[in-house]
Amino acid sequence: MQEHQDADSSEPTATPSRGRTDWKEIGARIDDLVDMVAAESTEAFDRKLVADLLASGLKLLPDGRDRGELKLMTAAFKELRYAYRVFGRYAHAHKVTIFGSARTPEDHPDYISCVDFSKRMAEAGWMVITGAGDGIMKAGHVGPGKAASFGVAIRLPFETTANTVIHGDEKLIHFRYFFTRKLMFLSQAEAVALFPGGFGTMDEAYETLTLIQTGKSGMLPIVMLEGEGGGYWDEFHAFARNALLSRQMIGEDDTALYYHAKDPHDAVRHVLDFYRNYHSSRYVGDDLVIRVRRRLEDANLEVLNQEFTRLVKSGKIRQGGPLEQEDDHLDYPRIIFTHTRRDFGMVRKLIDRINELDAS
Repeated sequence: MQEHQDADSSEPTATPSRGRTDWKEIGARIDDLVDMVAAESTEAFDRKLVADLLASGLKLLPDGRDRGELKLMTAAFKELRYAYRVFGRYAHAHKVTIFGSARTPEDHPDYISCVDFSKRMAEAGWMVITGAGDGIMKAGHVGPGKAASFGVAIRLPFETTANTVIHGDEKLIHFRYFFTRKLMFLSQAEAVALFPGGFGTMDEAYETLTLIQTGKSGMLPIVMLEGEGGGYWDEFHAFARNALLSRQMIGEDDTALYYHAKDPHDAVRHVLDFYRNYHSSRYVGDDLVIRVRRRLEDANLEVLNQEFTRLVKSGKIRQGGPLEQEDDHLDYPRIIFTHTRRDFGMVRKLIDRINELDAS
């Protein structure tokens, strides 16, 4: 029986007054509990992950964590489990997350633009995730309607109810913590649409950009749009170039991580074009594996090798089937290379180029 360990093997010693704990015996009991609950088809690695989770929870007691910390960790885990369960019922549906101000009036051009965009996305077969409040969040639900909407609400003293579209729906999820809510916004989305907003919208925008820029989130299209006559995102882009890029705090390629759409039709086109040939990606060791719907011609693969050498740590960009370690989407061709794990703005450009070459 192997002892269940936390991810950090250098964890601090338990509080001395708690005494010595026989984790081998506890680990065996945990395994028995997991076996009692798991289905026969549950894979061994999945059982191990749940066993490690239970072991980590038990270690909180000899660690001497205080009640506030215990309550936070318990509530966060419960929130995530419930949210994943709700989204899991719609796992195969494409989803776009919409961020924007809760204060936008219903007659404002931004609101009207958001209704148009979200309706067009629903017509293309996508579902919409918003924060479930009023303003842009409500507009994002008005367009597709309740059936194609998710509400990811936060409990705030001044916002106690969800908007009238999503209120009472089974796809409305209430969160206590912003960090668990943000995780669901991004982990469940295949695209993000940003409308003008305040501190909260900027926080969500910058966190989305940061996670993708650093490779901590999978690549996805980020579109910025607003109502007719607005200049909000022009000012954002000017700030990014004049205050950040000019000081070398971001790279030129980082501005490729977002797209300023002319109107809702242009925003929808941009999102759908991102998935024209690109399907998804993952890492297998140091290899970036890009799943595509259609294999590129050999001449076009050579174009990628000429234009994106900076991304390749060793070897070349190549095509092939799924690697031995992969167990999903096995019917899609792969574009594979050993990645430097840097320059994710250029990775975004690589995906755009793959889509362009497929269409040529």
